[in-house]
Amino acid sequence: MELVAERGRRVSVEELNTSRLLAHARKQAVKRNFDDMMIVDVDAHHYENECMDEFIPFIENDVIRQLVMASRAKGRGSVIPSVAVHFQDMGGRITRYPLRSSEKTDNSEGAKGRDVQLGHRWMDAMSVDYSCLFPTLMLAIGLHPEVDMEVELCWAYNRWLTEKALIEGDGRFYSMLALPFADPEASMRTIEEFGDRKHVTGFLVTSVRSQPVHNNANMKVFRALEERGLVLSFHSAINPMEPVFKSLNRFASVHALGFPFYNIIHMTNWITNGLSERFPKLPVIWIEGGLAWVPFLMQRLDHQYMLRRSEYPTLKRMPSDYMRDMFYASQPMEQDDKIALENTFRMINAETQLLYASDYPHWDFDLPSAIYDLPFLSEKAKHNILGGNSARLFKLPPRNEAQKQNLIKYGNYTAA
Repeated sequence: MELVAERGRRVSVEELNTSRLLAHARKQAVKRNFDDMMIVDVDAHHYENECMDEFIPFIENDVIRQLVMASRAKGRGSVIPSVAVHFQDMGGRITRYPLRSSEKTDNSEGAKGRDVQLGHRWMDAMSVDYSCLFPTLMLAIGLHPEVDMEVELCWAYNRWLTEKALIEGDGRFYSMLALPFADPEASMRTIEEFGDRKHVTGFLVTSVRSQPVHNNANMKVFRALEERGLVLSFHSAINPMEPVFKSLNRFASVHALGFPFYNIIHMTNWITNGLSERFPKLPVIWIEGGLAWVPFLMQRLDHQYMLRRSEYPTLKRMPSDYMRDMFYASQPMEQDDKIALENTFRMINAETQLLYASDYPHWDFDLPSAIYDLPFLSEKAKHNILGGNSARLFKLPPRNEAQKQNLIKYGNYTAA
């Protein structure tokens, strides 16, 4: 029997199973009757570096495809810029990273892909009904010096995701596909090609980039999404090489500031340049920046608006009013001060605008209980945030009768 080290003891490879690692999560889910609630995860991550060899063949440009394949053959791993080196292993304390490759899956003919099997295991443990898949390393694609590389990798990954993983997922996976945002024409082609594919609910801008969201060339991209009834999301990440962060000497410092930083930049440009007025029917989601930055930015922008209204000629309301119409993913939720968190929920209209996100399998992921156990939330708010808001936004059907009745009860589903 093959043995490996896990938390200071020797265990068999057969024990290295996502379901076992999340055994306590399953107990939580059973205790809280989560199976009777619609739970939708708006931000779960896929380690696309583990299946690059599967989607590299979808790269259309012959030269770029050869460059990527040659890089892989030389052992250079990913061609995507690394935004942080060895930060998520937490000194060996979190074992699902280094031991993930040892987990057994069904490799028999006709079996679902490995990524789908592992995904269903963690979803079942947490009672998550639907999960929105995002890439991980590709969140840094906006840093790549070659725009063509961003275009080709996004196209290849989106093809693989829509033609393989989402199809095999039994309808439980959906995605907001990555836009090659550095190239508006390529973004338009991506929307036109993938916008009506099954399980695609919108498109994603990776926030770690310097392209201004309000550039006129992007307006047709936003209009195309609005006309199709699709969602636009901004998913943040970190970049330790960002000039303003170079004076920080700890990863924790970059992590604390980096995730909200990029969303703050894009949100400020979005609001200041009146994009909410230009695209009033386009749902916009801000993902993985936490929540504490939102009240801060509301107050700062409102204050500037009142002092210098001439610089906001297209706005008809206060900046914070537009921000309250947007959607926010819950993770990583700063909840050490429950009074401050309750005030944040009030300021963002959390009951209708907040979407549960696990951020699994990252080291700081949140279980559904992070929302359910908040003492200041009503039963309706818990149901809405954990799944009802996402079910309504993404048009996701209930998976059992109890979920259906709860969705109807709180106005998130209309029976056919």
